[in-house]
Amino acid sequence: MILLIIFYTVGTVGLLSESRDSFLELSFLNLAVSFVILILARIHHSWRFYLFCVTGFFIGMLVEWVGVHTGLLFGNYWYGPNLGIQWWEVPVIIGVNWVMLTIITAAVVARLKLHWFLKALLATFLMLILDLLIEPVAVKSDYWTWNGAIPISNFVGWFLVALLLQILYFGSRLNEPNKVAVVLFFIQVVFFTIQNIF
Repeated sequence: MILLIIFYTVGTVGLLSESRDSFLELSFLNLAVSFVILILARIHHSWRFYLFCVTGFFIGMLVEWVGVHTGLLFGNYWYGPNLGIQWWEVPVIIGVNWVMLTIITAAVVARLKLHWFLKALLATFLMLILDLLIEPVAVKSDYWTWNGAIPISNFVGWFLVALLLQILYFGSRLNEPNKVAVVLFFIQVVFFTIQNIF
């Protein structure tokens, strides 16, 4: 948790400084390190969890490929250079990010005394909130660019893909009340909120 706080604090300061462009180029590294820390901090490891990670990654990459090349699901957009290596015009870290966001939002609702599907639905709404915070920052940071204004279809598509991933995650009984995952969720909320304000 301390490492995550340090990473995102440095990133926040860097993105608000004159060295912004240099820090933007490290965005993919920050996401990759966050994901590794999240996995290392996990309490329960199983083949089903890692199968979900691989499946979630390829689902994320597939829907983004469809989005970039057809405009379906999210609308017309394309990725810039600041998210690192791309596979078929989609940054590889985006597939990782879909998995990471699924895990951290699920952890926030893990202790609620609700049916797993309702928890999956709540976690999906948390992912949607994150997307609302991320979108303006992403456009400003050249992570991706929209052909015009951000369409409503982006949020509808995001919700549907997020719900699919949450159903797979909760349905496989993989969720756990992990403190590191919860902290990472709130760190991201604060990080993108600050970037939106400034």
